Amino acid sequence: MSIEEYLRSSPDLNQFCSQNGWIDDETLCYELMEQNQRHAVINIRFEEILMEGSGCVAARVPCYGKLKLTLNDQGYVESGERI
Repeated sequence: MSIEEYLRSSPDLNQFCSQNGWIDDETLCYELMEQNQRHAVINIRFEEILMEGSGCVAARVPCYGKLKLTLNDQGYVESGERI
């Protein structure tokens, strides 16, 4: 899968959430920092949505981090790890 597909479906991003909220996919973006045939390093940013008990949005928390992605021979992401 592509980097974008991986980020939208991977539970790896949950480790960057600070308060057990939800990742707002609309704010998810990444910047490719380096890449070779087997790995890519990306910076990621998104907003974590925190909800009130009533179901209303209580807050949006900016989250960011860095992932090292392992790529297969076709250049698609196989796995990722926080660095």
